[in-house]
Amino acid sequence: MTPTRSPARRGTLAAGHDRPTQGGQGAVTGHLLKVIRERIPLTQTQLAERLRVDPTTVQAWESGRRPLAAVSAAHLLTLRRRLLAEGADPASLVLLDVAMDADSVIGYALDEGRSAGEVRDHPLAGWVFNRASTHVIAWALTGTPPAALPPAPAVTPRRRGPSPHSPVLAAPQRRQFFSHMRRSAEIAERIGDAGALLRRQAVYLCSYDTAPDTREWLADIQGRRPLRFNSSAWSPRWADARSLATSLTRYGDLDQLHGFIEHGLSDDSGELANLNYWAYWLGHDALPRSDDSFMADSSAQRWDAGVLLRSLADRLDPELGCIDLNIHSVWSLLANKPGLPTSYPALAGDLRHRVARLLDSGSVSRQARRELDQVHYGLKLSTY
Repeated sequence: MTPTRSPARRGTLAAGHDRPTQGGQGAVTGHLLKVIRERIPLTQTQLAERLRVDPTTVQAWESGRRPLAAVSAAHLLTLRRRLLAEGADPASLVLLDVAMDADSVIGYALDEGRSAGEVRDHPLAGWVFNRASTHVIAWALTGTPPAALPPAPAVTPRRRGPSPHSPVLAAPQRRQFFSHMRRSAEIAERIGDAGALLRRQAVYLCSYDTAPDTREWLADIQGRRPLRFNSSAWSPRWADARSLATSLTRYGDLDQLHGFIEHGLSDDSGELANLNYWAYWLGHDALPRSDDSFMADSSAQRWDAGVLLRSLADRLDPELGCIDLNIHSVWSLLANKPGLPTSYPALAGDLRHRVARLLDSGSVSRQARRELDQVHYGLKLSTY
């Protein structure tokens, strides 16, 4: 990278503890870059010296005023390599791509000059987002760090002066973002299956909205597409129903989730789609997907069953709103791969402990409890 002299004014980082950022185009990626730099640790000046750029350039990247997505691919690669050489966490560096995807969604939603009817060009319309991508977007909406972001080292230098602890958008921008998502979902609804992916993903992101009418709006969206499944043919409505049912659990509504488990997972095709989606959502299927049809494709099983079971076992937490779906998914995976506990004895032992704790808690539905009993019995047989 060649030195860059920027006329940008000083003090580009937002002032004030946890003050919302005012940027939308590159705020998430910029904040992630700041987190990576601070954990090495390097100052902005030190990073600028190593990259041979002006310190104002690093400031502009981190504030989001100069989005990293606008940097050339060659310069971005140099930045990654330099950060890695300086000791950056590799898992955090991988998230830079994810953060740029998140910024593309946020920037699209905050672009007031864009036509709301451009469904085909919407970044949520042609790319299936996984948990990491969705959680990074949510980082800007709630301030909660994504699960994929490694925890900070035990000893991390304290920041000098006031500095935001998250890339959370200002309240007006959050309102604009959620308004855009609702409008996009409504437009996608009107064009049918061609807008299915945009509708599903926009509705899911709306579940992060704390506005008092959000639950009512989600329920109205659900009412337009009641749970009707045709076991002879997979439909995008299956994925739509799954996402909506999990979204409503944020508001304490478990009826839709139980209905989905009963009807949407009542046959082999539904069980296959559920496991395929879990693998993709959790990052075990790393291939990009342009629509949801891969869920029903038996040849799309590009995931390791043991790795998936490990991740699903970690989700057997009674505090999670979707615990009944998580239990059913573990039950389904073990029914499909009965030899897994024998192949992974340590995992089987941990799973037995988690299942026993859930059975003792009394915090799951009757159906989930029956499935837990079956899982527990099968694990006992496999470990004797």
